[in-house]
Amino acid sequence: MRILVTGSSGFVGKNLIAELRSKGYEDLYLYDIDTDPKFLDSYTKDCEFVFHLAGVNRPKDQEEFMQGNFGFTDTLLASLKRNKNTCPVLITSSIQAELDNPYGRSKKAGEDLLFAYAQEIGSVVYVFRLSNVFGKWCRPNYNSAVATFCYNIARDLPITVNDPEVVMNLVYIDDVVQAFLSALKGDVLIENNFCRVSTVHTVKLGRIVELLRQFRESRTTLSVPNMANSFEKVLYSTYLSYLPESRFSYPLKMNTDNRGSFTEILHTAERGQFSVNISKPGITKGNHWHHTKNEKFLVVSGKALIQFRKIGTTEVIDYHVSGEKLEVVDIPPGYTHNIINEGEGDLVTFMWANEPYNPDRPDTIFEKV
Repeated sequence: MRILVTGSSGFVGKNLIAELRSKGYEDLYLYDIDTDPKFLDSYTKDCEFVFHLAGVNRPKDQEEFMQGNFGFTDTLLASLKRNKNTCPVLITSSIQAELDNPYGRSKKAGEDLLFAYAQEIGSVVYVFRLSNVFGKWCRPNYNSAVATFCYNIARDLPITVNDPEVVMNLVYIDDVVQAFLSALKGDVLIENNFCRVSTVHTVKLGRIVELLRQFRESRTTLSVPNMANSFEKVLYSTYLSYLPESRFSYPLKMNTDNRGSFTEILHTAERGQFSVNISKPGITKGNHWHHTKNEKFLVVSGKALIQFRKIGTTEVIDYHVSGEKLEVVDIPPGYTHNIINEGEGDLVTFMWANEPYNPDRPDTIFEKV
């Protein structure tokens, strides 16, 4: 399919083009503000679908709203008509089209023009009134509060929140792009003549800022967001995309002694604690048991002997494991256990516990296997 994308260098355009290409769409005609206008006629002559994403958000002069959001739409549709091209046209509008302000009036004028074009020509048109789109590659300090907050908080810069109780309706860029790809196949959600994205997140502005600050501190607390919450999950992905490239990595506290080291990686309230244990050759670690706490051991490098003995019995159970054949060993409650480095180099073990360590309630009783 030959697809024309206007506004191809913008936030939505870049995400859409990346996904189109990943899905195998190769015949893309990309048109943006710096494209030579002479190409528009050849593009509209040949294309089989139009994603009209071009628009003006923050002009120097308010008159540019109408020129950019209505005027170019008129130019695009006129070019399609001249070429007798009745292919489907999808346009991105805004919920502000319902408001009586210069931007809203310009978006409403663009919508009305497209609906009139559909009546006249018989083309299929899709009008998406989008609300607060957020996600990777959105320009900060421009027209997205989420992008600005992510950018500034990731850099320890101040932000301004006039009213934390303001309720925002947001749509995530991946959901927008998926809705657009569905439109290519004629599969859209329509409500009162307008197309909509399937998932809308309704969140208070103050909650967004609170979450973003938690994300920033998570490198210290070793916490991760609640991935079962769809908004927290995509907001965290968005926040990470705004990290300065010099801050992708961060150090962890290694608890070291002559036996090796133990380093916590992540703490989660719902899914426990993740850690890395390094043991020197010949070293034994453990020799304790738990009432309720349980663990999983995965040796990723070296050779180890993991031993168990059920409390109150004398039989010792041996498990020989190595990084050459990855296998998880469950550590059940009620069994004292240890791990012994049987190799000549460091033993590296990935460990999971069902709960973060609590010094006030360690549930760890020392007893040799």
